[in-house]
Parts: sequence; structure tokens; C-alpha cells
Amino acid sequence: MPIKIKRVYEKPSRDDGYRVLVDRLWPRGIKKEELKFSEWPKVICPSTELRKEFGHKPEKFGMFRTEYKKELKSAEAHDKLAELAERAQDGNVTLLYAARDEEINHAIVLKEVLDKL
Repeated sequence: MPIKIKRVYEKPSRDDGYRVLVDRLWPRGIKKEELKFSEWPKVICPSTELRKEFGHKPEKFGMFRTEYKKELKSAEAHDKLAELAERAQDGNVTLLYAARDEEINHAIVLKEVLDKL
């Protein structure tokens, strides 16, 4: 089954399956009781330092991708990634993110890593 990515501002659908919030900070403009999600594992979210350094600037995305993948190699992050990849074997897993840019964001990098597990 595929791992998908979706902005938190899009309506949930049946196809989403297990919905995982992958932002370190709570998304703006959404009340906690309104967002339908299954879990919020901050251990696989980019560090605050890396997120601030990236600043969603397209010219920094290459650096961000490299550094984020390094962060995801920690034992704790790897365990959570393996768990999500295993869950995706049984059904859909949707990574929820709040970034405006749908082509340059951390959820894309996270999906790349999960797809290789």
C-alpha cells in the first residue's frame, strides 16, 4: 500500500488510512479537536534548528534534504520509520504537513525515506 502526503488543510478521505501528523509545531488555524489524525510522532519531524535554517527557501532545499535524512538515521527515528513502513504494508498511511509549498517540504523527504524501507 502506498504512503501518501497531504496538507493538513485538505479534508480527510477514506483513502487516507492511518493519518500521521509530521510537523513539529501544531498547524496554524486548526483546532486540535478538528484535525483527524492517528498519531503525532515528533521524533520523525525535522529539528527546530533545521526547520529554521531551511525557512522553506527553495535554494536551501538540497541542504535541508541531506541534513533531514541524517536526522532520520537516529535509532529512535529509525524505529518509528520502520513501524510506519510496516503499517503501510497493511493499508494506506498518509503523512500530514502544513507547509504551503506542495513540492518543496519535509513530507516529501520523509516519504522518500519511507518508500525505501
